[in-house]
Amino acid sequence: MSGPPPYGRLLVRPDTLDPALRLFRHTGGYGEFGTVAGVAAPGFPAYARLLHPAELAGQPVPWTAVAAARGRPLTAATCWHELVGKDRDHLHTDDGGLPGVWDEHPAEGPTPAALAHAVLPVLARHTTTPDRCWFGLWDGYGRRNFDGVPTFTTPGREEILLSGPLTDVTSPVGEDEFTELPDLWWPEDTAWIVGGDVDLVSTYVGGSHALIADLLATPGVEALPVQPGAPVD
Repeated sequence: MSGPPPYGRLLVRPDTLDPALRLFRHTGGYGEFGTVAGVAAPGFPAYARLLHPAELAGQPVPWTAVAAARGRPLTAATCWHELVGKDRDHLHTDDGGLPGVWDEHPAEGPTPAALAHAVLPVLARHTTTPDRCWFGLWDGYGRRNFDGVPTFTTPGREEILLSGPLTDVTSPVGEDEFTELPDLWWPEDTAWIVGGDVDLVSTYVGGSHALIADLLATPGVEALPVQPGAPVD
């Protein structure tokens, strides 16, 4: 009997959850819900927050441009709703953005495909196993029926385990532009962890100091250093 169909080119793994269990044994467990280490994983030397860009006429707009237009500082702790002067619960109510600056909020959810493409070469340089990676996909997006596939637990989420080379992480969008990328990505050698969530406009990465410095210097990627216990947005 054949297994479940792939998610893009990533294999759905109903046969094992051991790689996820090994990951969290390696990192010392889970972080607290609502924190950087709760979205990614604890135990890494350094972390970065990758900001999902806003848009203007379909083109990416960095948060620094919005901050400059609003005359507000941008720090690792800045929340999008604070930056644009909105209440979080009413962020999308009657909001056309700021003319000439932005007209679409940053994408909520796992890493946007364009941002993922930008960071893939950096991540690949900082692992010895880029062709052997594992991924966690929240079993709540509803675009695929995963009945009977076992899940592993992260703070507040149940995740389906996927596997494949790092370069295939963006392959699901080839089937449907609205299909979500995996929430969690990590290589077999557990050199780093990428974490996102359905409710967030940022992606969080834990890894070596060298990896985080590399991400902070990557053109087209808006990244800020952040602490593992910091709240997420």
